[in-house]
Amino acid sequence: MAVNEERLQAFLGKAVADMGAAISATLVQIGDALGLYKALAGERLTPAELAERTGTSERYVREWLNNQAAGGYVEFDAASGRYGLNEEQALCLADPSGPVDLPGAYDVIEATYHAKDRTLAHFRDGEGMEWGEHHPCLFKGTERFFRAGYNANLLGSWLPALDGVVEKLAHGGRAADVGCGHGASTLLMAKAYPNSEFIGYDYHAPSIEVARQHARESGIKNAFFEVADAGGYGEKGFDLITFFDCLHDMGDPVGAARHAHDALKDDGSCMVVEPMAGDRVQDNLNPIGRIYYGASSQICVPVSLARHGPALGAQAGEARLREVMMEGGGFHRFRRATETPFNMVLEARP
Repeated sequence: MAVNEERLQAFLGKAVADMGAAISATLVQIGDALGLYKALAGERLTPAELAERTGTSERYVREWLNNQAAGGYVEFDAASGRYGLNEEQALCLADPSGPVDLPGAYDVIEATYHAKDRTLAHFRDGEGMEWGEHHPCLFKGTERFFRAGYNANLLGSWLPALDGVVEKLAHGGRAADVGCGHGASTLLMAKAYPNSEFIGYDYHAPSIEVARQHARESGIKNAFFEVADAGGYGEKGFDLITFFDCLHDMGDPVGAARHAHDALKDDGSCMVVEPMAGDRVQDNLNPIGRIYYGASSQICVPVSLARHGPALGAQAGEARLREVMMEGGGFHRFRRATETPFNMVLEARP
């Protein structure tokens, strides 16, 4: 068989870049845990200075810096021998309250390695794995990574894109955040709209305990958290019900949509935030689709299959979600309200 040398070299180039990223994943987490990124965000430092500032070993820090510089995560000035972060790198690596939190994403990636043996077995037996069976780093990483996106978009873009929702929340409405996890989205909305009541629901009891702790620590009094699955909460009369990056994971997404429909007021809105995806496989063969298919095959699909669900996957696409919300859930109006490179924000109304 004749080998196309140009294609071979191009493929090997991609593979080498992937190997570099993979071997560096734990080093990103180490830089986050030891405060190395935060120190470099403040000023340019030599390896010895960075080690002194962070209480770490200079020899290890020097090797870490060179790895990070080779990968474009840190800048190196050869003339001075100093390393630092530019503003864009600092925004993504050293500011957990900012619009992007890359170390949080690496915590999610770590979880897939903890589950690797289970995933291998599932490829053979077709079984699933409950969300709560994953390593705790998944819950921490999910909160961190998605909270950053909510900080950047939820209040300024996503909620205003819905019909009349901001006005209702400003004057005093009721909202349910289904699949709330650690409550990052719930608390962000509750803090912004103190006249309204927000209830976060999640079937993972440990996550609800963390959400309640976050509420206590932040002093937010209008957010409450209950253990309940997406079809089991009893409250009704909501002005807004939200699903943040969770509907595709559920064992019964149609049942969750129908329950939300019945729990809304007649003029209420349901906001479904889902990973950005096209309706055809070829639409998703890109870097973002690669990330989401990777997470989907190791986290999202197993969670749904654990409850004998349809396993929509993280790349379900708008057309499939429309079927879930309208044909299954009974909603009569459905549209894409807005989007980001990572998410599409869908609005369904009775």
